[in-house]
Amino acid sequence: MQEISTKPYLLRALYEWCTDNGYTPHIAVRVDNQTRVPRQFVRDNEIVLNISFEATSQLQMGNEWVEFSARFSGKSHKIEVPIANILAIYARENGQGMAFPVESTGGEAQDSGADAETVEPSAAPSAPTASSVSSAPRAVEKAPAAEDAAAKAERAPQGDQPDDDGSKGGGRARLKIVK
Repeated sequence: MQEISTKPYLLRALYEWCTDNGYTPHIAVRVDNQTRVPRQFVRDNEIVLNISFEATSQLQMGNEWVEFSARFSGKSHKIEVPIANILAIYARENGQGMAFPVESTGGEAQDSGADAETVEPSAAPSAPTASSVSSAPRAVEKAPAAEDAAAKAERAPQGDQPDDDGSKGGGRARLKIVK
């Protein structure tokens, strides 16, 4: 009998930690052909999903899949994510969580090219990059929280203004891996 991965157990534990502390749990997902998400919100084959009780319906975090229903731009979608494709789980408010290695289970999906500003709060507009994930689970501390789409739309265009860390990076969230 093959041993079950610790990843689904860690995901459930960190989800519970987030909700017990009043934080909003988000998962960063590598999107491929087995991942069922609204493709117009996918960026660089990745998407960040709000999996809080308020943002989801019928959330099931099994050993092979995370499944739930969520609204995107007012329309309900059935979301199905293979556990193997989850890059990270973290609290939106403080960025604490854990990053994981990803073994993609299907072919790569295509980027839709839609604007990130159209994303509802149930799907955060930015995702950590796959290159920030090492070969073993790592604690994530104080990653920049994803901004609400409304707050982003109200802000003046940044142009070439530097990000919080001084780089001109286009505003993508970055996971800081703590050893």
